[in-house]
Amino acid sequence: MAAPSDTDVIAAIATAQGKAGIGIVRISGKSLDRLASQILGAKPPARTATRAAFRGAAGEPLDDGIALFFPAPASYTGEDVLELHGHGGPVVLQMVLRRCLELGARIAEPGEFSRRAFLNDKLDLAQAEGIADLIEAASEAAARCALRSLRGEFSEIVRSLAQQLVELRTLVEATLDFPEEEIDSLDREDARRRLSRLREELGQALARGRQGSVLRSGLHVVLAGQPNVGKSSLPNRLAGEDLAIVTEIPGTTRDAVRQTIQIEGVPMNIIDTAGLRDTDDRVEAIGIARAWAAIEQADAMLLVVDAREGVTAADRAIAGRLPPELARVTVFNKIDLSGDAPGAEEEQKSWNVYVSAKSGAGVDGLRRTLLELAGWQPGGGDIFMARERHLVALERVATALEQASGSALHTELFAEELRLAQRELDSITGEFTADDLLGEIFARFCVGK
Repeated sequence: MAAPSDTDVIAAIATAQGKAGIGIVRISGKSLDRLASQILGAKPPARTATRAAFRGAAGEPLDDGIALFFPAPASYTGEDVLELHGHGGPVVLQMVLRRCLELGARIAEPGEFSRRAFLNDKLDLAQAEGIADLIEAASEAAARCALRSLRGEFSEIVRSLAQQLVELRTLVEATLDFPEEEIDSLDREDARRRLSRLREELGQALARGRQGSVLRSGLHVVLAGQPNVGKSSLPNRLAGEDLAIVTEIPGTTRDAVRQTIQIEGVPMNIIDTAGLRDTDDRVEAIGIARAWAAIEQADAMLLVVDAREGVTAADRAIAGRLPPELARVTVFNKIDLSGDAPGAEEEQKSWNVYVSAKSGAGVDGLRRTLLELAGWQPGGGDIFMARERHLVALERVATALEQASGSALHTELFAEELRLAQRELDSITGEFTADDLLGEIFARFCVGK
């Protein structure tokens, strides 16, 4: 079987699976005149909603709906695009899709429409990723953030940084190519000023990107502690609903209870685990083993203790088994019984928070601590969605510019660090990107996008 080609006509159901009032079949290719004429009877006018019957091979109607035709290059993919908006029943949509395949189209691979938009310069790579992030947004804040990336705000910042790099590189390369010429604009002080301004703007972009990354992935938080210290009551209070069974019987929680809540738009993936203790109960022991596995994968852990007893030897034993890099918060629960005041305090990269899961006292302080752990700063109205690869690239640019700053007296080394920095910036928008990375990125898109 021949490998899929970027010149094939592709088709897919572009709406979600299941029954709906409306369903869309999307087709894209170099020329769709013949396909459109055979399935609709005639090619519809450009960019005009046209009511039509969608017909089978013998001319029989398969569905009745709206056809939209977008001729190249003024379309999403940059090719001819035909959208057939019909009834959203799965059987009907499959009949229309099968007819498209009979007429020479093939099933689109995940993300292939967006990949063609990228290859045809309709979107850059960061904008294409913004589409997937918008679809997957878990909160309104994340959706707004992803929309900024889709509209090109992130790309414009990257291009501005790249343009400044180009200007600086041009002057540096000129001194290497024409050393006998005097180039007044590239004295050392001017180079330092340009580089300093570039590093400052890069730092701002990196900070905004990290905030967007927080909105995209959230914080994975594990609740752990001894049995019956109120661990299950705490996520109930944070979420404002009963997520876990709460009783006075130790060992009630036998397996991890997972729930995503939002704090100021930031998703918090809360995992309530089985109480960590030695037990002869085989079922509870399995839950405890899974609790330790969840802790290994977490970004942060809330060690919940009874405020009346404080941190016991058993609690210290639990803390001693934690991964050293794991952010941890000791939550002193049941202050309604101990008489402690609600509050939160930080000490040497760890936090102590005093709460009552029963009354809600101190829970706002716990929420603020979780936001701080996530790296969230209030007032992030101008942030953009950034993926891990974007942050890695920006951090590599920062490293290259730092190296350039230290080698400003050595023009060859200075020029090389600037070249490496620009290569990393170009990888964000896709101006320099390996084909295997493209395949990995678009394979994660849904079919029809």
